[in-house]
Amino acid sequence: MRYFLEFAYKGTHYHGWQYQPNATSVQETLNKALSIIFKKEIDLVGAGRTDAGVHAKKMFAHFDLDEVMDVPYYIHKLNSFLPKDIAVLNIHMVHEDAHARFDATKRTYEYHIHTTKDAFESDDSWYYLNSLNIDLMNEACKILFNHIDFECFSKVHTDVNTFNCKIYEVHWQQIENRLVFTISADRFLRNMVRAIVGTMVNIGLEKVTLQDFTTIIEGKDRNKAGFSVPAHGLYLTKVEYPFLEKSIKI
Repeated sequence: MRYFLEFAYKGTHYHGWQYQPNATSVQETLNKALSIIFKKEIDLVGAGRTDAGVHAKKMFAHFDLDEVMDVPYYIHKLNSFLPKDIAVLNIHMVHEDAHARFDATKRTYEYHIHTTKDAFESDDSWYYLNSLNIDLMNEACKILFNHIDFECFSKVHTDVNTFNCKIYEVHWQQIENRLVFTISADRFLRNMVRAIVGTMVNIGLEKVTLQDFTTIIEGKDRNKAGFSVPAHGLYLTKVEYPFLEKSIKI
């Protein structure tokens, strides 16, 4: 039987989601916990990868088990066993061929910037003192809908067959002293969100024009786009599957 693990994590002390031979990852930590609890080797397949320091409010991974589990019991047991910065939210039984990565139809990220120094925000949001023109940044968001090829925002030398992504939602919002960037798409390239945010910060500083932004996207050159903002302000907030609401929930 196949299960989808639904979980959240604070990425501060992890070298990203994916297993790393010489560093602690979220995948490795969860694999160990599941393998000990179920007394068999468990190797999770995640919905995607997140870089070192990036957080996830809602992430999915699938695994197989030869038994119908008591879900509330195992959620409690896993959460008791896992470190405080990883939390299991739910476990879903799904059809045998369901795939956490390939069946996801939409993913949503947020990037958080706080504009006044806050002693409690240092690991969870990027402190940026300079004033930004959020109206201009939202105008730049509209330009993204006109394009599907985002090679200019991708980390170079990646093993992808296409740089095309369909964007469903993108906007900036100011909430008191915090700026929140939200973007949803069918898929994301490596480093894409952080590069988009860095480029939009330059737009907010009025160093880059809206026409420049269009030229950058059409140029497909990562060197022409803006800097990559720090990882600790980035959150994966949602991964969507068309079948999940219809699947068996135990």
